[in-house]
Amino acid sequence: MARAVTAALMGTAFLAGACQPSVQMKAPEEPITINLNVKLDAEVRVKLEERAQEDIAENPDVF
Repeated sequence: MARAVTAALMGTAFLAGACQPSVQMKAPEEPITINLNVKLDAEVRVKLEERAQEDIAENPDVF
């Protein structure tokens, strides 16, 4: 009788251990890409340069 109880307890412990949730960390297969909008930066820079040229033309004695 003791062997049957021991076997039942061991079987229950084994099944309970097998049912524990697990978390797996896996690296992505494709690399992460970051797209930057370079056109916006260039557009802002051109507008600033145009404004600077206008300011220099209006006030040549400042520079």
